[in-house]
Amino acid sequence: MRLALFSDIHSNLQAFEACLAHAQAQQITHKALLGDFVGYGGQPAETLDLILQLHGEGALAITGNHDRMAVIPPTENITLGSSTAQWTHEQLRPHHFDFLRQLPLTLTLEDVLIAHGSAHEPERWRYVDSEMAARSCLDAAHKDPSITHVFVGHVHRQTLYYQGTGRGLMTFTPEPGIEVPVPKHRQWVATIGSVGQPRDGDTRAMYAIYDSEQQRLTFHRVTYDHAAAARAIRSAGLPEYFAERLESGR
Repeated sequence: MRLALFSDIHSNLQAFEACLAHAQAQQITHKALLGDFVGYGGQPAETLDLILQLHGEGALAITGNHDRMAVIPPTENITLGSSTAQWTHEQLRPHHFDFLRQLPLTLTLEDVLIAHGSAHEPERWRYVDSEMAARSCLDAAHKDPSITHVFVGHVHRQTLYYQGTGRGLMTFTPEPGIEVPVPKHRQWVATIGSVGQPRDGDTRAMYAIYDSEQQRLTFHRVTYDHAAAARAIRSAGLPEYFAERLESGR
Protein backbone atom coordinates (compact mmCIF):
# COMPACT_ATOMS: atom_id res chain seq x y z
CA MET A 1 0.00 0.00 0.00
CA ARG A 2 1.16 3.48 -0.89
CA LEU A 3 -1.07 5.77 1.14
CA ALA A 4 -1.22 9.51 0.41
CA LEU A 5 -2.21 11.55 3.48
CA PHE A 6 -3.83 14.97 3.20
CA SER A 7 -4.94 17.16 6.11
CA ASP A 8 -6.03 20.71 6.88
CA ILE A 9 -7.06 21.64 3.35
CA HIS A 10 -9.04 24.62 4.64
CA SER A 11 -11.02 25.43 1.49
CA ASN A 12 -7.79 25.95 -0.46
CA LEU A 13 -8.73 24.29 -3.74
CA GLN A 14 -5.55 25.35 -5.54
CA ALA A 15 -3.28 23.75 -2.94
CA PHE A 16 -5.34 20.55 -2.78
CA GLU A 17 -5.40 20.07 -6.55
CA ALA A 18 -1.63 20.60 -6.71
CA CYS A 19 -1.02 18.01 -3.96
CA LEU A 20 -3.35 15.50 -5.61
CA ALA A 21 -1.54 15.89 -8.92
CA HIS A 22 1.83 15.47 -7.22
CA ALA A 23 0.63 12.37 -5.37
CA GLN A 24 -0.74 10.74 -8.50
CA ALA A 25 2.75 10.95 -10.00
CA GLN A 26 4.09 8.99 -7.00
CA GLN A 27 2.13 5.81 -7.83
CA ILE A 28 -0.11 5.98 -4.78
CA THR A 29 -2.70 3.26 -4.24
CA HIS A 30 -4.80 4.76 -1.41
CA LYS A 31 -5.80 8.20 -0.14
CA ALA A 32 -6.68 9.40 3.36
CA LEU A 33 -8.22 12.79 4.13
CA LEU A 34 -7.60 13.82 7.74
CA GLY A 35 -10.15 16.57 8.29
CA ASP A 36 -10.40 20.35 8.38
CA PHE A 37 -11.53 20.38 4.78
CA VAL A 38 -13.06 23.84 5.23
CA GLY A 39 -12.47 27.03 7.20
CA TYR A 40 -10.30 30.09 6.42
CA GLY A 41 -10.29 29.68 2.62
CA GLY A 42 -12.53 31.05 -0.10
CA GLN A 43 -13.77 27.91 -1.90
CA PRO A 44 -15.39 25.56 0.62
CA ALA A 45 -18.11 24.17 -1.65
CA GLU A 46 -15.72 23.45 -4.51
CA THR A 47 -13.23 21.81 -2.14
CA LEU A 48 -15.91 19.60 -0.59
CA ASP A 49 -17.22 18.60 -4.01
CA LEU A 50 -13.76 17.31 -4.88
CA ILE A 51 -13.48 15.52 -1.53
CA LEU A 52 -16.89 13.92 -2.06
CA GLN A 53 -15.69 12.65 -5.43
CA LEU A 54 -12.53 11.17 -3.91
CA HIS A 55 -14.50 9.62 -1.06
CA GLY A 56 -16.83 8.02 -3.57
CA GLU A 57 -13.78 6.55 -5.27
CA GLY A 58 -12.61 4.96 -2.03
CA ALA A 59 -10.60 7.61 -0.16
CA LEU A 60 -10.78 7.45 3.63
CA ALA A 61 -12.14 10.60 5.27
CA ILE A 62 -12.45 11.74 8.88
CA THR A 63 -13.73 14.92 10.47
CA GLY A 64 -11.87 17.93 11.85
CA ASN A 65 -12.85 20.71 14.21
CA HIS A 66 -13.47 23.17 11.37
CA ASP A 67 -15.73 20.67 9.63
CA ARG A 68 -17.81 20.39 12.79
CA MET A 69 -17.99 24.19 13.08
CA ALA A 70 -19.16 24.47 9.47
CA VAL A 71 -22.13 22.22 10.25
CA ILE A 72 -23.04 24.03 13.49
CA PRO A 73 -21.29 27.42 13.62
CA PRO A 74 -20.50 28.84 17.07
CA THR A 75 -22.75 31.66 18.20
CA GLU A 76 -19.72 33.84 18.95
CA ASN A 77 -16.38 34.23 17.19
CA ILE A 78 -14.38 33.22 20.22
CA THR A 79 -11.32 32.06 18.28
CA LEU A 80 -9.59 32.97 15.04
CA GLY A 81 -10.63 29.60 13.68
CA SER A 82 -14.32 30.17 14.35
CA SER A 83 -14.37 33.56 12.61
CA THR A 84 -15.12 32.10 9.15
CA ALA A 85 -17.43 29.30 10.30
CA GLN A 86 -20.73 31.12 9.69
CA TRP A 87 -19.67 32.28 6.24
CA THR A 88 -18.52 28.77 5.35
CA HIS A 89 -21.83 27.34 6.60
CA GLU A 90 -23.72 29.68 4.29
CA GLN A 91 -21.76 28.51 1.22
CA LEU A 92 -22.54 24.83 1.69
CA ARG A 93 -25.48 22.78 0.44
CA PRO A 94 -27.47 19.91 2.01
CA HIS A 95 -25.29 17.20 0.45
CA HIS A 96 -22.20 18.81 1.97
CA PHE A 97 -23.78 18.79 5.42
CA ASP A 98 -24.90 15.18 5.00
CA PHE A 99 -21.33 14.20 4.22
CA LEU A 100 -19.73 16.19 7.04
CA ARG A 101 -22.18 14.92 9.67
CA GLN A 102 -21.39 11.26 9.03
CA LEU A 103 -17.59 11.53 9.17
CA PRO A 104 -15.91 9.58 11.99
CA LEU A 105 -13.26 10.93 14.34
CA THR A 106 -10.74 8.16 13.54
CA LEU A 107 -10.26 5.31 11.07
CA THR A 108 -7.85 2.42 10.67
CA LEU A 109 -6.39 0.81 7.56
CA GLU A 110 -4.03 -2.14 7.88
CA ASP A 111 -1.42 -1.03 10.47
CA VAL A 112 -2.39 2.67 10.32
CA LEU A 113 -4.64 4.80 12.50
CA ILE A 114 -5.61 8.28 11.29
CA ALA A 115 -7.04 11.10 13.39
CA HIS A 116 -7.32 14.83 12.92
CA GLY A 117 -5.92 15.71 16.33
CA SER A 118 -4.61 13.22 18.85
CA ALA A 119 -5.91 9.66 19.03
CA HIS A 120 -6.19 10.40 22.77
CA GLU A 121 -9.68 11.82 23.23
CA PRO A 122 -9.99 12.76 19.54
CA GLU A 123 -13.23 14.65 20.17
CA ARG A 124 -11.23 17.22 22.17
CA TRP A 125 -8.97 18.13 19.22
CA ARG A 126 -5.73 17.87 21.18
CA TYR A 127 -2.56 19.01 19.40
CA VAL A 128 0.25 16.51 18.93
CA ASP A 129 2.96 19.15 19.30
CA SER A 130 5.36 17.63 21.82
CA GLU A 131 6.88 14.30 22.80
CA MET A 132 4.49 14.09 25.76
CA ALA A 133 1.45 14.68 23.53
CA ALA A 134 2.75 12.12 21.02
CA ARG A 135 3.12 9.58 23.84
CA SER A 136 -0.51 10.04 24.86
CA CYS A 137 -1.56 9.71 21.22
CA LEU A 138 0.39 6.47 20.78
CA ASP A 139 -0.86 4.97 24.02
CA ALA A 140 -4.45 5.55 22.94
CA ALA A 141 -3.85 4.13 19.46
CA HIS A 142 -2.15 1.02 20.79
CA LYS A 143 -5.30 -0.17 22.47
CA ASP A 144 -5.46 -1.89 19.09
CA PRO A 145 -2.17 -3.87 19.05
CA SER A 146 -2.18 -4.11 15.26
CA ILE A 147 -1.56 -0.35 14.95
CA THR A 148 2.09 0.55 14.34
CA HIS A 149 1.78 3.98 12.71
CA VAL A 150 -0.42 6.93 13.68
CA PHE A 151 -0.92 9.86 11.32
CA VAL A 152 -2.53 13.12 12.42
CA GLY A 153 -2.99 16.70 11.26
CA HIS A 154 -4.19 19.79 13.15
CA VAL A 155 -0.78 21.30 13.99
CA HIS A 156 0.02 22.46 10.42
CA ARG A 157 3.62 21.28 10.64
CA GLN A 158 5.47 18.15 9.57
CA THR A 159 7.08 16.24 12.44
CA LEU A 160 7.83 12.60 13.20
CA TYR A 161 7.94 11.12 16.71
CA TYR A 162 9.40 7.69 17.39
CA GLN A 163 10.33 5.40 20.23
CA GLY A 164 14.04 5.79 20.99
CA THR A 165 16.33 3.21 22.54
CA GLY A 166 16.14 3.25 26.33
CA ARG A 167 14.03 6.41 26.60
CA GLY A 168 10.72 7.94 25.66
CA LEU A 169 9.69 9.31 22.31
CA MET A 170 12.12 11.32 20.23
CA THR A 171 11.40 14.05 17.69
CA PHE A 172 12.59 14.06 14.09
CA THR A 173 12.11 16.94 11.65
CA PRO A 174 11.93 15.54 8.10
CA GLU A 175 13.31 16.96 4.87
CA PRO A 176 10.80 17.23 2.02
CA GLY A 177 11.03 14.45 -0.54
CA ILE A 178 13.45 12.31 1.50
CA GLU A 179 12.20 8.84 2.44
CA VAL A 180 12.33 8.08 6.16
CA PRO A 181 12.50 4.44 7.31
CA VAL A 182 9.60 3.74 9.71
CA PRO A 183 9.96 0.03 10.58
CA LYS A 184 7.09 -1.68 12.35
CA HIS A 185 9.15 -2.82 15.33
CA ARG A 186 9.17 0.79 16.56
CA GLN A 187 6.32 3.12 17.43
CA TRP A 188 5.57 6.12 15.20
CA VAL A 189 3.40 9.23 15.24
CA ALA A 190 3.59 11.69 12.36
CA THR A 191 1.97 15.09 11.96
CA ILE A 192 1.63 15.34 8.20
CA GLY A 193 1.26 19.09 7.91
CA SER A 194 -1.34 21.25 6.20
CA VAL A 195 -2.30 21.20 2.53
CA GLY A 196 -3.99 24.58 2.60
CA GLN A 197 -2.53 26.54 5.52
CA PRO A 198 1.27 26.12 5.90
CA ARG A 199 2.52 28.13 8.87
CA ASP A 200 6.29 27.68 8.89
CA GLY A 201 7.20 30.57 6.59
CA ASP A 202 7.16 28.34 3.49
CA THR A 203 4.18 28.89 1.16
CA ARG A 204 4.34 25.37 -0.30
CA ALA A 205 1.53 22.95 0.53
CA MET A 206 2.21 19.84 2.63
CA TYR A 207 1.20 16.20 2.47
CA ALA A 208 2.84 12.81 3.04
CA ILE A 209 3.03 9.28 1.59
CA TYR A 210 3.33 6.11 3.67
CA ASP A 211 4.59 2.96 1.91
CA SER A 212 3.54 0.02 4.09
CA GLU A 213 5.54 -2.58 2.16
CA GLN A 214 8.79 -0.63 2.15
CA GLN A 215 8.01 0.77 5.63
CA ARG A 216 8.97 4.26 4.55
CA LEU A 217 7.35 7.66 5.02
CA THR A 218 7.97 10.63 2.76
CA PHE A 219 6.91 14.18 3.60
CA HIS A 220 6.29 16.39 0.58
CA ARG A 221 6.10 20.13 -0.09
CA VAL A 222 4.31 21.24 -3.25
CA THR A 223 4.37 24.60 -4.97
CA TYR A 224 0.92 25.87 -5.91
CA ASP A 225 -0.76 29.10 -7.02
CA HIS A 226 -1.10 30.67 -3.58
CA ALA A 227 -1.83 34.04 -5.18
CA ALA A 228 -4.99 32.58 -6.73
CA ALA A 229 -5.99 31.08 -3.36
CA ALA A 230 -5.47 34.49 -1.73
CA ARG A 231 -7.60 36.15 -4.43
CA ALA A 232 -10.41 33.69 -3.69
CA ILE A 233 -10.34 34.77 -0.05
CA ARG A 234 -10.45 38.45 -0.96
CA SER A 235 -13.22 37.91 -3.54
CA ALA A 236 -15.28 36.17 -0.87
CA GLY A 237 -14.94 39.19 1.42
CA LEU A 238 -13.20 37.21 4.15
CA PRO A 239 -10.66 38.87 6.48
CA GLU A 240 -7.54 40.09 4.71
CA TYR A 241 -5.39 38.32 7.26
CA PHE A 242 -6.24 34.93 5.81
CA ALA A 243 -5.12 35.97 2.33
CA GLU A 244 -1.89 37.43 3.67
CA ARG A 245 -1.22 34.22 5.60
CA LEU A 246 -1.19 32.21 2.36
CA GLU A 247 1.11 34.73 0.71
CA SER A 248 3.63 34.51 3.55
CA GLY A 249 3.18 30.87 4.61
CA ARG A 250 2.51 32.04 8.17
